[in-house]
Amino acid sequence: MFGGLFGRDVAIDLGTANTLVFVKGHGIVLSEPSVVAIDNKTDKVVAVGSAAKRMLGRTPGSIVALRPLKDGVIADFEVTEKMLSYFIRKVQPQRRIFRSLIGPRVVVCVPSGVTGVELRAVKEATESAGARQAYTIEEPLAAAIGAGLPVNEAQGSMIIDIGGGTSEVAVISLGGIVTKSSIRIAGDDIDDAIGTYIQKEYKLAVGTQTAEQLKIELGSAFRLEEEESAEIRGRDLVTGLPKTIVITSEEVREAIGVPVEAIIAAVRDTLDRTPPELASDIMDRGMVLVGGGAMLRHFDERLRRETGIPVHVADDPLMCVAIGSGRSLEEIDSYRGALSSD
Repeated sequence: MFGGLFGRDVAIDLGTANTLVFVKGHGIVLSEPSVVAIDNKTDKVVAVGSAAKRMLGRTPGSIVALRPLKDGVIADFEVTEKMLSYFIRKVQPQRRIFRSLIGPRVVVCVPSGVTGVELRAVKEATESAGARQAYTIEEPLAAAIGAGLPVNEAQGSMIIDIGGGTSEVAVISLGGIVTKSSIRIAGDDIDDAIGTYIQKEYKLAVGTQTAEQLKIELGSAFRLEEEESAEIRGRDLVTGLPKTIVITSEEVREAIGVPVEAIIAAVRDTLDRTPPELASDIMDRGMVLVGGGAMLRHFDERLRRETGIPVHVADDPLMCVAIGSGRSLEEIDSYRGALSSD
C-alpha cells in the first residue's frame, strides 16, 4: 500500500486519541489510535495503533497498553518516540529512516496552548523518530486550512476543533490566529463523564471503550426527536460480578453536560475577545466545527442556540487537521508563516 512513498515529506496529526499521517503527494495514508503496548520485562513494543487499542484493559501483568499523549501533549517521551518512529517507518518502509539527509521533513500539529517545554518535546521526539527536519503547526490553523477556510485573507474565520485531549477555538485572519482559547477538556473527558455517571448511578464499573461507544451511539448535546437506549455490561461494584443495565440517551446527555458546557464557554470567551470587524465576518459566515467532538449529535444546534451564530460541521471533521497540515507542506511558501521550526 505504501510503496513509493519513501523520501516524501510527512505531516502528522499527533492526537491524544488518534494519529493520522499525510504523505506529500499521496494524502492521508494512515489513521490509527495513539496507543502503544509495551512489554514491561523487555521494554519492547508489542503493538502500536489499532492492535494496541484492542489490548486496552485486556493485557496480562507483563504487558501494558497505554496512550503516550495526554491532553494533546506528550506525557511519555520515550513511548511517543517509539510510536512516531513506527508510523514514519510504516508509511516509508523501503529503507530504514535515519536522522540524516535521507529522512523526510515532518510537520506535527500541536495544541495552540502548548508550552515551550511541550513544544520542544514534540520536535525532539519527531527528530529522534527519523525526521530530517521537524516543523510544528498549531492545530486550529491546520484545521482551518483543512476545512477550506480562507485563512490568508483579511477576513475572520472561526474554527472549533474538539479532539480527544484538547478543544481548540480560534479566530483566524491573514494567516494567523487573532484570538484563541485552548482548554484541556474534550472527547476523553466526555468519555470519563459517562463512566463516572454510570458508576455513581448504577454502581457499575465500565471500561473506557464502553463509555466511548455509548458516546457515539447515544450521546447528544441537545434533545433528540426520539430518545434512545442501549444495553451495556460491566462489573457490579457491590457484588464484583458481571451485570447488565439499560441506559438512555437522556442519561448520557445529563452525564456529559459539564464538559460540553465547558467547551461552549470557551467558544463564548473567544467570541468576547474577537475584534468587532472580525466578529462581523463570523456573524455572516458562521463558525466551523471539526474533530471527533464535531460528530456529537446536535452539538452544532446547541452552539447555534447558545451563540446566535451559524454553525457548520466540516465535510470530513476527523481528517481536517491532517489535511490542513499536509497542505501546509505542499504549499509551504503560502503557509510558511504558520509553520515553526525553532
